[in-house]
Amino acid sequence: QVQLVESGGGLVQPGGSLRLSCAASGSILRINNMGWYRQAPGKQRELVAVISSGGITTYADSVQGRFTISRDNAKNTVNLQMNSLKFEDTAVYYCNAVITPRAYGSKSSSYWGQGTQVTVSS
Repeated sequence: QVQLVESGGGLVQPGGSLRLSCAASGSILRINNMGWYRQAPGKQRELVAVISSGGITTYADSVQGRFTISRDNAKNTVNLQMNSLKFEDTAVYYCNAVITPRAYGSKSSSYWGQGTQVTVSS
């Protein structure tokens, strides 16, 4: 069974930094895109950043230049370094990955982590 487990959320002051990590585990044949999404209270879930298996990155305009996404293909992990955090970055952050399980005949599917809270407050 494939699962994603996130860590690293918490409370930080404006201008501060946090690093989120996500590890994929289970019987995995291949991982394509990995990314981070967030959902603030009363708002829809939105893309924060995504990275392809080859390392190509895409960022939301609101985080460009402040956040950095990276991955370790050998460890099946993806990280999000968040700098210069703002009040509006407060949200639950979700890890996402497109994974093909190792089981014969499996197709790729989108998997989600349980979410980790990031709160930016003074």
